[in-house]
Order: sequence, then structure tokens, then C-alpha cells
Amino acid sequence: MTRQQVFALCFLALLLLLLYQIAIIFRPFLVPVLWAAILARLAFPWHMRLTRLLRRRETLSAGLVTTLILFIGVIPIVSVMFVLIQETGAAYAALTEWVGSGGVNRLLQYLRMLPIVGGWVQELVGRLIVSGNLEGSLLEGGKTASVFLLAHATDIAKNAFEFTLSFLVMIFTLFFFIKDGKRLYQSLYRLIPLSEEHKEKFFLRLDQTFTAVVQGTVLTALVQGILAGAAYWVLGVPFALVLTALSALVSLLPYGGTAVVWVPVAGYLFLMGSVWKAVVMIVWGSVVVGLADNFLKPLLIGRGAQLPTLFLFFSILGGLAAYGFIGLFLGPILLAILMTAIQIYREEYPEEKAPVQGGHHSTTIRLPEA
Repeated sequence: MTRQQVFALCFLALLLLLLYQIAIIFRPFLVPVLWAAILARLAFPWHMRLTRLLRRRETLSAGLVTTLILFIGVIPIVSVMFVLIQETGAAYAALTEWVGSGGVNRLLQYLRMLPIVGGWVQELVGRLIVSGNLEGSLLEGGKTASVFLLAHATDIAKNAFEFTLSFLVMIFTLFFFIKDGKRLYQSLYRLIPLSEEHKEKFFLRLDQTFTAVVQGTVLTALVQGILAGAAYWVLGVPFALVLTALSALVSLLPYGGTAVVWVPVAGYLFLMGSVWKAVVMIVWGSVVVGLADNFLKPLLIGRGAQLPTLFLFFSILGGLAAYGFIGLFLGPILLAILMTAIQIYREEYPEEKAPVQGGHHSTTIRLPEA
């Protein structure tokens, strides 16, 4: 080996070692940084318009846009939590009134009337109720919950601290991504060792996929909220409008989704003695509302991102399992990168026909274009 080759090899080894160490350092902040990048992409058009209005004051514009995103994200969540606390008090008062009016006995009578499983369900519910007293059962459940919270108080405090730290890192990173986003994008664009044509394909495909994922996720959440809200309104559930908005919000969660809302609603209807309404709520929530997420989201995202629906479906589920909620974006984006890389490979290394041997023409099987 020449001296130049030895130097190049040592330099490459040093570069890989430094990249590995930097990856270890940045790993705890990977998720909040990715969220900052996603929000920066969504907010960048606002930043450009506001920068023009503020006479090219990019720092001021980035600060205002970041503050706006902070309020858009925090205020609705705080408002919903405040409303839920209020409604929880009202629900507890209604439950106490229902217990005092003999609701437990009426519930047991309704359960006995269920076909086939009525006796078994009545016996099961009777065991869950301490000595036929629902208030005693609630007290026992409260004691159990208190013991659990005390035993896991350290873990809860640790998770709350980690969430707060990640949120602050995301907001801090978001400001600089918005402020310097154009320069960072240009630097990354020049750094990729591909031809201009191929780089344009990569970034265009990424932008199309990201836009499709955001639009598909938002539209699916709205549809699920409307479907769940229709059931709340038809079945006469109290505070249907608040529950509709909450259902649309929690539909964005990677696990549970709208079931976080409609399952307690079904339980409420069941306790109020409306057994058939509870059954309708369970069937509507699990079949109509639940399947809307599994079929509508891949359909909307696949159409906009121009990705195969089957592979897109698995990329969404796999991304959620591997990375949590942010995997909803990473899964389709990684799939789009792979599809684009395959397309570039086919263009750079076209499949050639085999030479003719012995007067017989060989047949080359070509795969369909992605």
C-alpha cells in the first residue's frame, strides 16, 4: 500500500469512529430532533411569509413561529385536560345519584335478561361488587390505584421529567431548524454523493411522502372523530361534542386510539342500564371506527405517496412498533427511499439481454416498474 492509501484508510477509520461516538451522544435526543424536523417542514411556509412581512428578520420570524406552534400544541391539550377534569366531577356526581336511586339492582336485573350468558354475566358482576355495594367497590378500586401509584411514583416522576426534557429539546431544536432550515437543507443536498437528477428524485419523493402522511393522518383522525361522535350523539351520551374532539385527538396515538374514549363510554352506558346501547357502542367502535384507521389511512397515504398499499400498510405498522408514534412518518419515508433507490439502480444499471447462443434467443424477464 502506498502512503496515500494508508492515510486514506486511517482517515476513514477515524471518521467512522467519530461518527459512532457522535451517534451515541445524540441517540437520547433522536426522537425530539426528528419531531422538530417534521414540525419545521410543516411550519417553514409560514416562516417564509412572515420573514417577508418582517423585512427579512429571520430570527424574529423563527421565534414567532416557534411560539405559535408551542401555543397550538400546548393550549388545546391543557384545555381538553381542564374540561375532562370538570366533566369527571360531573360524571362522578351522576354516578353517585345513579347508585342512590337503585341503579345497581336495576343493572343486575338487566344483566339477567341477557340471552344465554345472562346468568353468568350477572354472577361475574355480582362478584366484582363488594357485598352488593358499588360505592364499596369504588373505594376498594381507589385504594388499589393509590397503592399502585405510590409504588411507581419514582417511575412516574422519571417519565414526566424525560417527557419535559424531550419537549424542551424539541422546541429548542425547532427554532434553529426554522431559522436555519434553508441553509441546512442546502448543505445536506450538496453532501449527498449523487448526481443532480437523482438527488432531485430523492428529495421530491421524500417531500411527497411526508405530505401524504401528514394529510392522510389528519384526515383519518377527523373521520374517526366524526364517526365516533355520531355514535355518541345518536346514543345520547352526555358531553358528546367534547368526546368527539377527544376521540379525534387520541386517534393519533400509536396504541389504543379512539378506543381510549369509546370503551369507557360503552362502560358508562352499561352502568346506566342501557345494555343495548353499550353493545351498539362496542360494535360501532370496534368495527366502523377501528377499521377506518386500518384501511383509510393506508389508502390516503398510498395514493399521495405513490407507494404500494400492501407494503405501505406494513411499513406503518412496523414503524409504529419499532419507533412509536414517530414511526408513522419514518416507516413510509424509509419505504419511499428504498423504492427511489431501486428505481435509480434500474436506471443506472439497465438489464441487458443475454447474447444469442446457438441460434436460440434467450428471454429476459423484466420486473414491473415500481
